[in-house]
Amino acid sequence: MENLSLRLRVFLFFCLMALGSVTLSFAALFIGYRQLGLSDALSPFVTAGALSGFGILGLVVVVWLLFDENVCKPIEALAAGLRVRTHAKVHQDIEAEAAKYLGDLAPAVAAIHKKLSAETPNAPEEATQRIARLEAQRGQFLQILSDIPVAVIVARHDHQIILYDGQAAELMERECPARLNGSVFDYLDAQSIDAALAQLRKHKTLREKITLKGCSGALYRGHIRLFGEDAGYTLMLEPLSPDAARPLVYDFDLLDKETPSDLDQTALRDLTFVVFDSETTGLDPARDAVVQLGAVRIVNGKIVAGEAFDTLVNPGRPIPPGSTAVHHVTDAMVADAPGFDVVCRRFHQFTGDAVLIAHNAPFDMAFLRQQTKGQDITFDNAILDTVHLSAVVFGGSAEHTLDALCQRLDVQIPEDVRHTALGDALATAQALVAMIPILEARGLITFQDIRAEVRKHKRILKVEA
Repeated sequence: MENLSLRLRVFLFFCLMALGSVTLSFAALFIGYRQLGLSDALSPFVTAGALSGFGILGLVVVVWLLFDENVCKPIEALAAGLRVRTHAKVHQDIEAEAAKYLGDLAPAVAAIHKKLSAETPNAPEEATQRIARLEAQRGQFLQILSDIPVAVIVARHDHQIILYDGQAAELMERECPARLNGSVFDYLDAQSIDAALAQLRKHKTLREKITLKGCSGALYRGHIRLFGEDAGYTLMLEPLSPDAARPLVYDFDLLDKETPSDLDQTALRDLTFVVFDSETTGLDPARDAVVQLGAVRIVNGKIVAGEAFDTLVNPGRPIPPGSTAVHHVTDAMVADAPGFDVVCRRFHQFTGDAVLIAHNAPFDMAFLRQQTKGQDITFDNAILDTVHLSAVVFGGSAEHTLDALCQRLDVQIPEDVRHTALGDALATAQALVAMIPILEARGLITFQDIRAEVRKHKRILKVEA
């Protein structure tokens, strides 16, 4: 019983009460019939039992519905609201009106939240100044780095990428979509890198020249350098465009993490996610086609700036005016766009082995799987649906559209990008990042924990994204 939700436990309580009341009613009628001792009186007793049984069941159902609507659902909403404001940095006031039949509980909760929010001190001035200094130093570091004509990739000892600059991103995109926490071997020849690392360790040197072959067959020259004892290495290669911009993509927290060997036992925030969305010509995957696909990556619990997948898709058929009215993609816009077969291959490279996330994922996955039937690529990634995660956080009775979820989590979706594939994917990713600490606070730490909890909400049907 401890693992059941409040609403389910209350429902079972009312079921037990209905069963007990009907049983007692039938028992009393039966005893009365036996004491009367008239065999021809059975029919009136049966009629009385049936009427009382249906009457009791009807009364219990009505009382349960009222109790569920005015007590259980508001309590569930209040609990979810407190968790969101505690763990997701949402500052909206708690709506006490939704729980108006709970007496003083809702106003008391709202008052506590308001008082704590007012008393939470702002960041100390010294800390604010320190952050400003660090940001200034970071800007100076990036400026200095931009003057060094080298493409830089930093990897852990297990070859997972923890940093790359804009020059390296251009080089990487030649081979495969640039991905933080992806493997260096997705881009460059593994044998050459392993041989170079073995030489460095054998001769106890830190740096040597290297020539690497990319997965496309292109050759890249530069240097490889070890840092730390078994900590990792840096590749410094000749850039393709020495004068181009050099933005950094990095997360040094990844240095302390290992590539998970068991997905189920991996902590939720340690997973790599690809959050995606598609816009289509219609709602039937068997007959309709994708016109736009967008995605972003989440690594170490953060959205990776600069790593996005965004493309129009030629559906090979006219786009219905009704669909264009929703996503604003026209026939003229997709006339020169690649077909979905080409886009699927590129997206498959972008996703790698990441966990796929979508809002109403069965809809988007159906289009991907329809396209890859009979091909040599499959999307067999683990999948999570933010509709189900919303139900876990806010309860099954809440509204679970993307707009409703974002509104509760204080995620802003600009009107000009709503119902664009990348815009909706980014909003979904922001909602996911906001929900991760809430899920952790409920004790749902690992991927296995999340999947077990999600199964309780499988009854939720597809909702409009």
